[in-house]
Amino acid sequence: MQTCDFLVIGGGVIGLSIARELRKRRANARVLLIEKEPSCGAHASGRNSGVLHAGFYYSPDSLKAKFTRLGNERLTVYCEEKRIPLNKCGKLVVAKDAADLPSLDELFRRGQLNGIELQALTETEAKSIEPRVKTYQRALFSPRTSTVSPLQVVNAMQEDALREGIQIRCGIAYRGRVNGNVRTNQDSIEAGYVVNAAGLYADKIAMDYGFSEKYRILPFKGLYLYSDEPPGAIRTNIYPVPDLRNPFLGVHFTITADGKAKIGPTAIPALWRENYEGLGNVNFRELVEVASRGFGLLTGAGFDFRRLAIEEISKYSRSKMVSLASVLAEGVVERHYRTWGRPGIRAQLLDITKRKLEMDFVLEGDNRSMHVLNAVSPAFTCSLPFANYVCDQIDNALG
Repeated sequence: MQTCDFLVIGGGVIGLSIARELRKRRANARVLLIEKEPSCGAHASGRNSGVLHAGFYYSPDSLKAKFTRLGNERLTVYCEEKRIPLNKCGKLVVAKDAADLPSLDELFRRGQLNGIELQALTETEAKSIEPRVKTYQRALFSPRTSTVSPLQVVNAMQEDALREGIQIRCGIAYRGRVNGNVRTNQDSIEAGYVVNAAGLYADKIAMDYGFSEKYRILPFKGLYLYSDEPPGAIRTNIYPVPDLRNPFLGVHFTITADGKAKIGPTAIPALWRENYEGLGNVNFRELVEVASRGFGLLTGAGFDFRRLAIEEISKYSRSKMVSLASVLAEGVVERHYRTWGRPGIRAQLLDITKRKLEMDFVLEGDNRSMHVLNAVSPAFTCSLPFANYVCDQIDNALG
């Protein structure tokens, strides 16, 4: 049996950041991180958009608002120190018609309250930043938004963690809790404290420790469609005004670290937790569980889940995705968008008592374990200050 002071389950950007912060605070502690895949960052952390968000979408009283601005600053510095390429291309948020203007104003208000640098632009000013952009009368520009290759960030953090004395074991999957110890697919681990950062399976692990009673993960599949236009054909990220009642931002243009454009993502309800492609890894038990949960939302969700599901499923069509993106920019034609990127799955938390998707980060724990139940976008951006927050909660729990 292996022993450690702290066991972190999950080798994504959140798990790695927490492990490093634990080690920083307790130099003599034995910190072990286990990851069920052959390498770290195999799921959401390595498959996300790579956008470093600025932090103006989120209500000022939220954890997301608290950590996004600082996370952007710290992760930008980290990437520069590690010489990881950053595309500091900014972001335009555009209005399609007069009905979008009040929400655009609300985003600007949130940005001011959250201390985010934002520029309110006329249509002409927006076109000076991106000549192809379409907007109705006005737009917002976020100069602090940038993009990066997320896997490069994960790999750098993993190298740092190993250098700092953290033990990382890949190919080790959590299998349950037995007599207070963690059982894996290879052995048992006696851990003084367990931190659950398992993403898509965070709720399952938390339930073994008496948490996540009213929460379950509802997976959503995200797909991007890549442009074959040359780098720089579109200069900046272009987003529509989002529906602030749900946690998805709508189809938008993301400019990658190397200057290429992609459109997306979808937010298609996945059929099981790792339903990336086809039926090759089908999990029938999860299929029944997820389907029944989704059916419950169709009949009684606090938002229009039926409309959302139908709209998102239609985005499997390239022509539909291109049509939605063409509202944001000129010269967007289907022949330039033929290649789908690797799918990612959002580990979205659902409050099953209220039948609503959780908009903010959610954490539960005690003096034996801590469980990161909802760490969806912009968790990648927030990873460093969020890890500080998690470790503060652990310090408080341990007294």
